[in-house]
Amino acid sequence: MANKNPKSKIQNLLLPWLDALAITAWGILMLRYWLTNKLNLLIHPNYFWLVIVTGISFIIIGFFKIQELWQRRRRNVTPNTQHISLFPPGWGSALLLTTAILGFIITPQVFASDKALQRGVTADLLGSTRVKPQAFRVTVRPEERSLVDWVRTINVYPEPDAYTGQKVKVQGFVIHPPDMGKEYLFLARFVLTCCAADAYPIGLPIKLEKNQERYSPDTWLEVEGQMVTESLADKKRQLTIAATSLKKIPQPENPYSY
Repeated sequence: MANKNPKSKIQNLLLPWLDALAITAWGILMLRYWLTNKLNLLIHPNYFWLVIVTGISFIIIGFFKIQELWQRRRRNVTPNTQHISLFPPGWGSALLLTTAILGFIITPQVFASDKALQRGVTADLLGSTRVKPQAFRVTVRPEERSLVDWVRTINVYPEPDAYTGQKVKVQGFVIHPPDMGKEYLFLARFVLTCCAADAYPIGLPIKLEKNQERYSPDTWLEVEGQMVTESLADKKRQLTIAATSLKKIPQPENPYSY
């Protein structure tokens, strides 16, 4: 029996197109993030291939779906769509399509000092208990270690006096924890283990020399100096970088560490 309900007929015509457009839009969005180097703000590089394969698959599925619907339209055949759901027909596809459109409009933002403070920045080694120690390479020169390398090294052997006088050259963004004096700042980076949802900050305190500029939060710096042991806000002996040079640098293309 022919469907005489005009509203139902319109739904049968539009819902398959909505499904196809939602699938295609998500495929294009995934590849766009990859091609514009925004994907590294969202997930670990180890999972790039999964996003790329999924994006290509979605585009192929969407293309064949649109082609099929177009051929049916030319033959004036109405697709038979029966939805059994607690929500109105097309609600899920409309939500997916709207989310994809927002993804094209809104650019992913890099986590910064406000997020680090929300996750509990203190004068202690920021995030050090979560950084997994890796192969301990004693042959690496101290000044060649990154900020993450230093935290991992200290996790392996946490005695701060063992590093006193070693040269340091690291990069990160500025944080001003409320429990640190004005003669210090905190240099940090976020570490990704899987995706942005599980990113956590790590870093080290920086001791400023007299007359050194007081940098605002989220400023990216390249810091050179040497390791010293300081007693910070909680009176705990803490490995600290005594800065001899602080240079502003642009935010790296990939601001996260792994």
